[in-house]
Amino acid sequence: MSFFVYMLASQRNGTLYIGMTDSLPRRVWQHRTGALSGFTSKYNVTMLVWYELHESRETAFSRERQLKKWNRSWKLNLIEESNPAWRDLWDDLSP
Repeated sequence: MSFFVYMLASQRNGTLYIGMTDSLPRRVWQHRTGALSGFTSKYNVTMLVWYELHESRETAFSRERQLKKWNRSWKLNLIEESNPAWRDLWDDLSP
């Protein structure tokens, strides 16, 4: 089983959300459709802008906690390294 750490944004340089899941397409769909009440639905944070794959729940959880402690500029740099146009990566996940 694979695990994902991901970042969503409301827009380029907008509000960010960091999460972890074992099913990235399902989890992002939940955020996008408002199926989950809370932070992402309140602030309309639905664009998948970054993610990485982990082989264990433990490493993914550790990475998620690490990223949540980072300052904002480090998070923005991480996104821009792999996704400089801030393209919504959801399109890559959906069939």
